[in-house]
Amino acid sequence: MGNVWKGAAALTAATLLTKLLSALYRIPYQNMVGDVGFYIYQQVYPIYGIVVALSLTGYPVAISKLIAERLAARDEAGAAAVGRIALLLLGGAGAVLFAVLYIGAGAISLWMGDRQLEGLVRVLSFSCLFFPLIAVLRGVFQGRHDMAPTAVSQVGEQTVRVTAILGLSYWAIKRGADAYACGMAAVGGTLAGMAAALLILLFYLVRRGRQKPAGHTPPGSVRQAGWHLLTVGTVICFTNMVLTLVPLVDSFLFVPLLQETGLELNEVKELKGVYDRGQPLIQLGTAVGTSLSLALVPFVSGMRRGREPSFLHSMLPIRFAAVIGVGASSGLICLIRPINTMLFENDRGSLVLAVLSASVFFATMALTASALLQGMGKEWTAAAGVAAALAGKIVLMRWLVPSFGALGAALATTGAYALMAGFLYVRLPREYRSARARVCIYPIVKAAVAMMAVLKLYTWLMDASGGGRLWASAEALGGVVLGAAVYIACIVRGSVFSEQELSALPFVHKFHLRLGSR
Repeated sequence: MGNVWKGAAALTAATLLTKLLSALYRIPYQNMVGDVGFYIYQQVYPIYGIVVALSLTGYPVAISKLIAERLAARDEAGAAAVGRIALLLLGGAGAVLFAVLYIGAGAISLWMGDRQLEGLVRVLSFSCLFFPLIAVLRGVFQGRHDMAPTAVSQVGEQTVRVTAILGLSYWAIKRGADAYACGMAAVGGTLAGMAAALLILLFYLVRRGRQKPAGHTPPGSVRQAGWHLLTVGTVICFTNMVLTLVPLVDSFLFVPLLQETGLELNEVKELKGVYDRGQPLIQLGTAVGTSLSLALVPFVSGMRRGREPSFLHSMLPIRFAAVIGVGASSGLICLIRPINTMLFENDRGSLVLAVLSASVFFATMALTASALLQGMGKEWTAAAGVAAALAGKIVLMRWLVPSFGALGAALATTGAYALMAGFLYVRLPREYRSARARVCIYPIVKAAVAMMAVLKLYTWLMDASGGGRLWASAEALGGVVLGAAVYIACIVRGSVFSEQELSALPFVHKFHLRLGSR
């Protein structure tokens, strides 16, 4: 069991690292290719994001569950059969997705409002051929409680991908390539990352080398495994795609809706590129918030098994997500202009990015509630939350974008995540919506108001004292430190977390031990 927990911790750390890398590389990439080049890449990126979700979350989890069950029953032949049927089914799905994207690249680019994206979609279609084997290998290793291959392949894939994207794009720019050629180079980098992940997993497979199991698995058991994979695996994939599916709606609706208002394509490209600056900010905020809050889920489960309802009713993961989400959103809103200038060279679209920053709170809450529901076996409820977010996003886009442009798209994104968070929150069991949780709303809001007041005065003084990107960087970094100090101090004074809850956190426990030793 100790090895299982260590593996889970390593996998969590690898996931957080890959999320941070996935968000951070976009900043130097945008600096290299500009807003139009960033728009080109962001238009097709959600397709890659979907493929990654298929190979990383839903299907590996479903496969690992089936394999673990058979290994627990000492059925090695059954475990091997699960791997074979999974490879067969996912291989077929990957081939179909590849054909749809490759053959339909022209139609897809037209739906996106930019025919020049056809080449990028066609090249990106090859990623669908990688995901079946990657997903199956990860599922097989995880089913045997061997998390190292998945963790190493995650980090290796993202490291190679980021390095290749930035390196190939820089090389293309030096050769005088246009923005679409740079986008093609970036897509090539994503394929290099997936190839690296596959090679790492194959290396572990050869290194672990297992003998062919003896025995025969009944056909009914194989069919049951295939059905479980197609249903539960697909639902889990869908529930973990919300941060990819919502931007996918932007890829198909943003450009056509603004063109219908009479704007030229080149102008719309610039607007979309500026709007897409918000995506790494959302990813960074939600990556930290969800990773930290979801790390508390095992503690809640452990206390539940230990029959301590007062701890369970405190809804610690949700409250922790609320603290992180409110702090991150409020701080981004206050510091968005200097942050925008620091990261993306100018402050264009700061109002749009401020609205998108509010979605960090709702997305963090939604993802945390979704994970809790999945942990309770309510995967279909979590999937319904994602469906609600997508439906809300589409309706709000069609309603707001024609009137408000990029600002309307930002409002639609925030509204979609808010709808998902609200839907999933009310679907949580009653004990997770206790009076204790509602009482904590006031000190969290009070801390956010205090931080925003301090940052408002801080930015006013800094703006009056200087300008330029270097000054904006100093203003942004100083504001982050100041805002965090004020917010954390207010949260601690507000007793949002009890001593028992704080003691459940390993790093806080060590901190208390050090203080006690002094």
